[in-house]
Amino acid sequence: MKYISEFRSGKIAQVLARQIHAAVYPDRTYSFMEFCGGHTHAIFRYGLSDLLPSNIRMVHGPGCPVCVLPMGRIDDAVALAQRPEVILCSYGDTMRVPGTDRLSLLKVKAAGAAVKMIYSPSEVLTIARANPGRQVVFFAIGFETTTPATALLIRKAAQEGLVNLSVFCNHVLTPAAIQNILQSPEVRGLPRLQLDGFVGPAHVSTVIGSRPYEYFAREFQRPVVIAGFEPLDLLQAIMMLVRQCNERRAVVEVQFTRAVTREGNLKAQELVAEIFELRRTFEWRGLGMVPYSALRIKAPYASFDAERRFSVTTRSVFDNPACACGAILRGVKRPLDCKLFGTVCHPENPVGSCMVSAEGACAAYYTYGRFKDSPVGAAT
Repeated sequence: MKYISEFRSGKIAQVLARQIHAAVYPDRTYSFMEFCGGHTHAIFRYGLSDLLPSNIRMVHGPGCPVCVLPMGRIDDAVALAQRPEVILCSYGDTMRVPGTDRLSLLKVKAAGAAVKMIYSPSEVLTIARANPGRQVVFFAIGFETTTPATALLIRKAAQEGLVNLSVFCNHVLTPAAIQNILQSPEVRGLPRLQLDGFVGPAHVSTVIGSRPYEYFAREFQRPVVIAGFEPLDLLQAIMMLVRQCNERRAVVEVQFTRAVTREGNLKAQELVAEIFELRRTFEWRGLGMVPYSALRIKAPYASFDAERRFSVTTRSVFDNPACACGAILRGVKRPLDCKLFGTVCHPENPVGSCMVSAEGACAAYYTYGRFKDSPVGAAT
């Protein structure tokens, strides 16, 4: 594992931290949003926030595909799972996300529903082949990273003629979310959320490339640096953002050059374009209805669309008013600002999706001890 250890060197991290301290202007603040939840966890796992100058603020973005699913879509998945003819397949993170009345896929599974946790969409094919008398539904979620695998699943199901397999599609798009954040009054109207730049997502960018972010750098004059997940990746990316801000530049730079190109993975993009098309609008938790921000299955593959097959009609559902997940996903609040954090809401009893997901900001704060910084945590 020498290769990985080279990106986790404490000595080099200290050097980069000193360079960042030397580069920042003491009379200004820098607010950078790390869009991806994986970056949020890396920042706290490796204690990077403690290495940064006090005038650099990392704002946690909505880059957790489980967290941004609105409660109405969770309710839809629960309803599908409760149908006696259905076997519902889901990634592990979605199993514990609470819907209306705190009902989750895990709870309906405990009550007897046929819910199976999978690690790969290829497992759905195996389950459908083994259960020809049941309707097998894949609860598909994720950004552009996981979309090609779902597209391949649908293509293979069509090739094999698996009439008992369908997909409940909840794939969402990163660029649309970034644009929504930049155009929202919370970002442009409130000084506390004046974003100076973005740490661009790594895995998503391996698929779509760096080109889609050029629009944000040009039109909104916000630099974007696409970074890997290791601590030295993030420190270098923050240094690159600081330099761009100091030099009043706004371009897209790729720190994660070992995996990301400008064009991205063209074969994956072609596969996704074959199977999916844009939805006119889609609801995100925290962001509301965002135009052209999600995908649906194209007409030639409509027989594999669970929404069409089971006539799913999603309704908007208000989140628990005491839960701050929506504001946290917009970057308006931090987990410590939520009154439920670390008290009623914790990993064993999650109230909101940000505490459930392995990429959620609340889970990051709790897992790496930041709940101790809250008044309640300090008292205990």
